[in-house]
Amino acid sequence: MKILFVGDVVGSPGRAMVKEYLPKLKKKYRPQISIINGENAAGGKGITQKIYKGFLDAGAQAVTLGNHSWDNREIFEFIDDAKTLVRPANYPDGTPGQGYTIVKINSIEVVVINLMGRTFLPPNDCPFRKVDEILEQVKARTPYIFVDFHAEATSEKQAMGWYLDGKVTAVVGTHTHVQTADQRVLPKGTAYITDVGMTGPYDGILGMERSAVLNKFLTNLPVRFEVADGRDQLNGVVITVDEKSGRAKSIDRVLINEDSPFFE
Repeated sequence: MKILFVGDVVGSPGRAMVKEYLPKLKKKYRPQISIINGENAAGGKGITQKIYKGFLDAGAQAVTLGNHSWDNREIFEFIDDAKTLVRPANYPDGTPGQGYTIVKINSIEVVVINLMGRTFLPPNDCPFRKVDEILEQVKARTPYIFVDFHAEATSEKQAMGWYLDGKVTAVVGTHTHVQTADQRVLPKGTAYITDVGMTGPYDGILGMERSAVLNKFLTNLPVRFEVADGRDQLNGVVITVDEKSGRAKSIDRVLINEDSPFFE
């Protein structure tokens, strides 16, 4: 089986890339499940119900979030009813929404878990202990377990990959918006990449308009970030999974932009 994951979608440019290319990627790779990180999908911060449903209509079966989960307040109106929208599981007990979901595709069940790191991000419960709790609940049900680890520090992401090696199908990093070239299958069968990258503006700085970001670095004064215009990109990964064991056989990066055009 195959899992397709599309990295952090940023604003309307990212949504347009998903709408155009997700059907093409599904046709090319024929994944059993497609997952999108949508925490930046609404104007660069947060997500709305319309956008969430738009991702499902485009062909996704699950949508993960991150540290911008709550930046668009509309989320509080629908997150508890959005069965395939997953916010970081290590938010404190009582936080709206769910930290994982189980997606059923024909006879296959895939657990999709979202976790958030604690290094250089707001404090939350321990993601390592939280994922252990979740695995105790789901490991007897299915061997297919996908983890989106939304974290800042490379070391924390690598630590999570090694911690979960042999326990889950894949650990993919999100949040830093720059695709890394360290995709690999760890020794016990877990696919890993430090960061999948972002889907949205190709000529911005992490998806944001360049002049505002540069002004922030030059002056250290408050600025308003806006999603950049111009050329766009899509970053993702395709993971091939052994159907008997649930362990990964391979992980391949997906990169679509003007310099790396898509070939069907």
